[in-house]
Amino acid sequence: MSKLRILAATALATTMIAGTAGFSAARAETVVTMNTVQIFGTIDPAKISDYTDYMAAVNLYDGLITVDSKGNLLPELAESWTVSSDAKEVTFKLRADAHFSDGSPVTAADVVYSVDRTLRINQGPATLFEGILKPGSVVAVDDKTVKFTLEKTFSPFLTTVPAIFIVNSKIAKANEGSDDGQTYFASHVAGAGAYTLKDWDRGAKMTIVRDKNYYNGFGEGPIDEVRWIITNDEATVRSLAASGELTMSSQFQSPETYKALEGMGRFNVVTQPTTTAFYLKLNTKAPPTDDVHIRRAIALATDYKTIREVVFPGGEMNGPLPSGFADFYASDLPEQKYDLEAAKAEIAQSKYAGQEIPITLGYVAGTKFEEEISLLMQANLEQLGFKVTQQADPWNRVTEIASKVETTPAVNQIFFGPTYPSPDSMFYAQYHSKSAGTWMSMEWLQDQTIDKLIDEARETGDSKKQAEIYKDLQHKIVEIQPDVFLLTQNVQHAMDKCLTGFNAVPMQSFDYDFTRYHWTCK
Repeated sequence: MSKLRILAATALATTMIAGTAGFSAARAETVVTMNTVQIFGTIDPAKISDYTDYMAAVNLYDGLITVDSKGNLLPELAESWTVSSDAKEVTFKLRADAHFSDGSPVTAADVVYSVDRTLRINQGPATLFEGILKPGSVVAVDDKTVKFTLEKTFSPFLTTVPAIFIVNSKIAKANEGSDDGQTYFASHVAGAGAYTLKDWDRGAKMTIVRDKNYYNGFGEGPIDEVRWIITNDEATVRSLAASGELTMSSQFQSPETYKALEGMGRFNVVTQPTTTAFYLKLNTKAPPTDDVHIRRAIALATDYKTIREVVFPGGEMNGPLPSGFADFYASDLPEQKYDLEAAKAEIAQSKYAGQEIPITLGYVAGTKFEEEISLLMQANLEQLGFKVTQQADPWNRVTEIASKVETTPAVNQIFFGPTYPSPDSMFYAQYHSKSAGTWMSMEWLQDQTIDKLIDEARETGDSKKQAEIYKDLQHKIVEIQPDVFLLTQNVQHAMDKCLTGFNAVPMQSFDYDFTRYHWTCK
């Protein structure tokens, strides 16, 4: 038998049916324990923004529609939808049997409330709908029909809808307080998701349990409980695995840890390519990375081969958009190269030429591979006359310092993947001026030419025209070098051999919806 922790031993229940005694075996409950390398910042669906936030949200809440591993949109709370000829109206028909975890039905009024609350709070998912939706844009046609009216044509709109999670408006209104329910939703859940919150210690762990009355049901071998343990310490991960407690590792372990877990005989290492990118984000508004020649020098001082093949294996990346977006990818971008002599030539053209150049390299504290990359960068940059300061911050601190130009370090290591399955999700959140001040946009680019191209792509429904715009956009971004394009992530998990169901999804953490996982061992 696998070492998956069994909470309840198999029991025999005696029942009397039509006067006849019968016996049935109660299925032992299964628990999946997974580590994550950063804390859950919030479980409020109006405020979620990063991969751990979405990891919790996709299990605790449902949206109107969801996304599969190929980026296809699938029904969830909505059984169907129609789009008007001008693409400015989208009408959703809700499932008749959809209900919240307290048993109350999901209605169009709940959808209206959830969208309006998200827009009022104006954090997290609200950034996706800037200039597209406003309070009052969503109306209930009847109890099970809801209509969205867009302010303007927004070609990726349907792909953004899975990011809208629906809350129980009755519970929300009863707990609105003076802050639109933010205090309540900081520690409570009122959703229609497949799981409910059991406990949450913000800095250490979170546990969710299966709602056996979930309207959408479960397949064979459902996961009854998911425990996330927050640790980025490689030794702790190996210890949890050796003790039999760990069922699934995070996707951010070192190659040595994956090898060690696989060697235990209980784990498979599952590897899949993704559209998640890993960048060195360069603060274009602060010294010395305010100079394009310095930014190009940093790119030329990056040892891509060592990073991609040794430190954190991943795919080649020559620009801001992963090649997984095949129809929109600029395949003619030049290959990124490691060339210290060319880096010196760039520095000579900068306003910092001939002087020692102070620079701060930021990364997430306790993440071994990021520390190794930062030290590798330091060794190369110091050969070029930079005076390097290392700045390791916990993730919650990284998100705080990203809010101001002056607190954002010159260089930051950031993973970013599509929040919705469209190239727009990679460009708007990172490079549009309206997104500045978030961890996703630590470049502080604020370039009107870039903004204009992003807006043009959003406003056209012609896919060929979109492809032309996105390819032009990639070339322009590479030219001004707001980032060093390190790699595309090959997501890896060490998974108990009895656990199946992981498939990378091109949308924030939808691949950790545990209704998609199954325990195959008896």
